[in-house]
Amino acid sequence: MELKKNFKYALACPTSMGVRITPANRMAVHNSNMFYLQATSAETNVLNVASSLGRECLALTKFVEGSPIAAFIQAQLRARNIRYEGKAVPQGGPWGYRHQFNIADSGFGLRAARVWNDRAGEVGRTLDISDFDIERIFGQEGIGILHLSGLIAAMSPETTQCCLALAKAAKQYGTLVSFDLNYRATFWKGREAELSQAFHEIASVADVLVGNEEDFQLCLGFKGPEAGGKSLATKIENFKAMIREVQAKYSNAKVFATTLREVLSANRNLWGAIMLADNQWFVEEPREIDILDRIGGGDGFTGGLLYGILQGWEPAKWVQFGWATGALAASSLNDYAEPADEKQVWAIYAGNARVQR
Repeated sequence: MELKKNFKYALACPTSMGVRITPANRMAVHNSNMFYLQATSAETNVLNVASSLGRECLALTKFVEGSPIAAFIQAQLRARNIRYEGKAVPQGGPWGYRHQFNIADSGFGLRAARVWNDRAGEVGRTLDISDFDIERIFGQEGIGILHLSGLIAAMSPETTQCCLALAKAAKQYGTLVSFDLNYRATFWKGREAELSQAFHEIASVADVLVGNEEDFQLCLGFKGPEAGGKSLATKIENFKAMIREVQAKYSNAKVFATTLREVLSANRNLWGAIMLADNQWFVEEPREIDILDRIGGGDGFTGGLLYGILQGWEPAKWVQFGWATGALAASSLNDYAEPADEKQVWAIYAGNARVQR
């Protein structure tokens, strides 16, 4: 697996941008009257590690013309050092297009986190490869890694075809492809055969595959290991057994990874990770971490892992850095990791929370 030598954008992704509202002070949604607003998407959450550390990143998306929510999203992406390209389309009246709302309860103690998605009329569902100048973006400017998410690939027939076309373009121009399977049953309902084929095609050209046991089973049709309990040790062995099967079928991929999580409470999790790279296993045994808001931890992990690849580090550091940026995302009300510098991330990995002066 080798990065292109010259590229403008370290990471790029197709995405559907929306906003997330979260109650203040870890209240529940139904009994709070104060909410924190942020621009969000799983894919830009992945980009945010590299963008925070000075690497140029690009979001390929779509906006509602004249929308104050679109203006808010664009301002937040600029503040996060993420460039964006995307057509602005007319709203089409009160029942036309809009940016999705993600309504999230962070949970507290034994009250679990909850997420509600309000996505009717979502403009990002109309993403099309023709929206973008592919020759300029991939050929002239260049992209190190194209990150694709199963959320976008399954959102609509249009986004499915867009992701397939982007994956093919990436391979044509020598760009690495990262694919986080991200299975969502509600997105797949009624489209199982179509999406199974599309995910197979993307996985066939992917260089990095991210997903848990369920993702590989439901997205790519692997049977998976026999049930053997839900302990983290069992999950690790089950994942290893499954990935050997995945590796045999999807031989283009050189990196396979997933996070490991055991929920002690909404405020406290065991957090680990496992990765196969260069045909060698790397395991970060789960450690206790404090949780401010758990949403985005997996994207933070993927963002850190991809940053390690972009930096040309040895594989052991990829999963270590990803573990720490995932933990960093979980320590923020925002659903993305926003490291001040690499030193901060390595201090998290080392468990060093002492004051830095």
